[in-house]
Amino acid sequence: MAQGFHAAAMDDIADRAGVSKPVLYQHFPGKRDLYLALLEEHVSELADRVGEAMAATDNNRARVDAAVGAYFAFIDSDGEAFRLVFESDLRNDDDVRAIVDRGTGVCVEAIAEVIAADTGADPERALLLASGLTGLAETSARWWLPRKGTVSRDEAVALMSALAWRGISGFPRLADGEQLSS
Repeated sequence: MAQGFHAAAMDDIADRAGVSKPVLYQHFPGKRDLYLALLEEHVSELADRVGEAMAATDNNRARVDAAVGAYFAFIDSDGEAFRLVFESDLRNDDDVRAIVDRGTGVCVEAIAEVIAADTGADPERALLLASGLTGLAETSARWWLPRKGTVSRDEAVALMSALAWRGISGFPRLADGEQLSS
């Protein structure tokens, strides 16, 4: 379904999966059911990555780096699963939107819990900050992907997590011709 839901044919999907079309229909009554199952799988994968990033350490700076890194790793993974999650041509479908919104909510809440616990921020402010971090991570990773030959993933994650951690005021002013590096 790399070309989008409407362009994908069950014959092509079965061929790519290495199964016959009847086998595909044994598991999924139709293309939409298959699409929703794949979307659910990939949304859960991203949510798991973010949850693991938040639980991996007690160091908040490392958590920011890991959370941003989780988005970059998800978007850079094989198969372009991120397109189902972030670029679906079915975003107006109630079921698709519910799955994506649930996944986004799980990611935001995982980050917000840590923000609230570590800063004492009330839940609404923690959710706002967490939403900003997830938006920064998703948007920058999607922008970076077609340009990854010019900036490595590690450097991109380091730059974006530094921005999230210190804000733009944390970056040194560069002299003419000087380049920013991690």
